[in-house]
Amino acid sequence: MPSASLPALNSVLTHFHSLIVPLWQGPGWNAELALPYEALDAYHRPLPPQRYRAMACARQLYLFASLIGEPGATFAEERAAALFRSLQRHFHDAEHGGWFYSIDPAGQPLDTRKDLYTHAFIIFACAHYWAKVREPLVESVLNAALEVVAQRFASGDGLYEAVLERNWSSLNAGPLQNPLMHLAEGFLATLAVREDAAVQAALLALATAMQRRFIDRQHGVMMEKPLGAVDNWFEPGHQFEWFFLLESSDVLRGTALHASLTRAFAYAEQNGVDKLSGAVSGMLALDGTVRDATQRIWAQAEYLRALTLRPHNEAPLQRQLLALQAHFLHDKGWHECLDAKGSVSRADMPSTTPYHLATCYKGLIDYLG
Repeated sequence: MPSASLPALNSVLTHFHSLIVPLWQGPGWNAELALPYEALDAYHRPLPPQRYRAMACARQLYLFASLIGEPGATFAEERAAALFRSLQRHFHDAEHGGWFYSIDPAGQPLDTRKDLYTHAFIIFACAHYWAKVREPLVESVLNAALEVVAQRFASGDGLYEAVLERNWSSLNAGPLQNPLMHLAEGFLATLAVREDAAVQAALLALATAMQRRFIDRQHGVMMEKPLGAVDNWFEPGHQFEWFFLLESSDVLRGTALHASLTRAFAYAEQNGVDKLSGAVSGMLALDGTVRDATQRIWAQAEYLRALTLRPHNEAPLQRQLLALQAHFLHDKGWHECLDAKGSVSRADMPSTTPYHLATCYKGLIDYLG
């Protein structure tokens, strides 16, 4: 067990369980569609819905699945089951297979394209949900999502198309970093719940391809677009997120990609984290200059989680947990974004953010034993 204790963790967890989770049981829940609203305003009112995304449904499925069996969370299994049903009822494409990106406020298909980001989160959520309930139908949806990714999105070089038309025809989108990272996360969640040689092979091939196509040779950083793409950049938050996935995986630890992201962590920390406030910048150019200084709560959470796996981490962990609590969490919920000066630049609370907080807090709890 680490010698460090994190005095702020109990109050942060209380904030999460007594305030943030209930937001998505009450005001954030559209009972008619059995879906979370996309976002709440600072006063807990749903923003007028423009759409509902399958990805948001899947992230909330993960949130409530993660609470199944926890003390005081008797509601979790029922809500997770409702979200799982809604994922199939609203977003599954019975004609072409796969899942739509979004539906409109009346529940009709809106953006019918098939994107890898959505499918990655369906894999991730279903793997975690199946781990808790072991229902055959959940595993069958997990298998269907894995199959459609392998058959439709795979480009044959270990990478995957970011987005395709509804009928799976090409949009010439090519691969993008963020969906591929979450696909790796989905593969890891699957391997955590069952032995799966095909998924493990796909994960290793993905790691090899990411090293080849996305890693800058000079600094080891993971770029957002493939090497050589116009107007490329990197995000500190994604370096930290990748580092955690690689460092925490017996399959990926020791790969070339793991070595790169270990270097990238230091470079991103040096150039993208304010030494005094602990603020994580949004976007950096390859030379380390800040392109977007917006501080996003997800990046703060990913940095905090990644620190649990770093050496000599006791002081940085304390600093970052207190920074998250002081600058982003408040008695009505959280601030989604702060500007370069630390002022609130986005006050609404998206339904997708509790996923980042839940994974961050799980990392902290695991670190403390």
